[in-house]
Amino acid sequence: MDATSDRRKADMPSDAEFAALAEPFRPELLAHCYRMLGSIHDAEDLVQETYLRAWRGFDRFEGRSSVRRWLYKIATMACLTALENRSRRPLPSGLGAPSDDHRVAVAAREPSVAWLQPLPDALVGHDDPETVAVRRSGVRLAFIAALQVLSARQRAVLTLRDVLVFGTAEVADMLDTTTAAVDSALRRARARLDQVAPARDALAEPDEATVRTVLDGYVEAFTRADADALVQLLRADVEMEMPPTPTWFTGRPAVVGFLARRVLRRERWHLVPARANGQPALVAYHRAGEGRFEAHGVQVLALSGARIARITAFNDPRLVPTFGLAPAIVV
Repeated sequence: MDATSDRRKADMPSDAEFAALAEPFRPELLAHCYRMLGSIHDAEDLVQETYLRAWRGFDRFEGRSSVRRWLYKIATMACLTALENRSRRPLPSGLGAPSDDHRVAVAAREPSVAWLQPLPDALVGHDDPETVAVRRSGVRLAFIAALQVLSARQRAVLTLRDVLVFGTAEVADMLDTTTAAVDSALRRARARLDQVAPARDALAEPDEATVRTVLDGYVEAFTRADADALVQLLRADVEMEMPPTPTWFTGRPAVVGFLARRVLRRERWHLVPARANGQPALVAYHRAGEGRFEAHGVQVLALSGARIARITAFNDPRLVPTFGLAPAIVV
């Protein structure tokens, strides 16, 4: 090993030193990478890559910015590179019109589409109430789905400026561009977002007691295969989508009709309450034998007051371990 290599090795931070400075930012970096990529699995990979790059380059960090901003620069650039050869991650509602008739033929699953995925709340940490409220609004499914229509660069600028509230000059430094370019990208991103999701913040946020009541009623109705009980929990204009199935439904008759006819045919479900994207969620297991249930996917609910306004059922068992739950359980 030559002298240059010896000096470089000596300058490398210890694991403890680097962890003390960088690890506290891991949850928020995960949320940032998720906003950029729309995938919890890809976000986890990119956060790992961010920390590897940061550790390798720590000896060149000169303190001209905060460690937090430096890590965000690395993470954002890594995400932009990852997005160069990837298409956007949609929900079914971003690909076509809904049906208001549950009797329509349901389109075949689209495994070739890289679908949007949910983000478990537990992975992005717990802070003071104000921080939690901001974080929840920045990871709502409707917001993440809307971000997918933006170019990668616009997505980065909008999340860094409007969600994370970095200054224009800071964002320009992170993206190696000018403040004028940042302002221009931000204007275009905001205008585009208003076109695709003008009512994204319109739902009235219920209190925790209401959420618990609605969630308990939904679990009971679902596990008892009681479609009639679901009617009382859903808004008249409720919507339901089920990636990777492109078909989605709008209106209480269509949603309840679909669930009654094709999902709740018998008592074969076990639901575990959770939270995802700052919203109430349920990890779904289906019966696989006497007392045995296997992972089916994750349902994320959007509530408006005391009613469910939207059900997004991610029918992908590979998502269940991200919520810290087993792929099979015995009940």
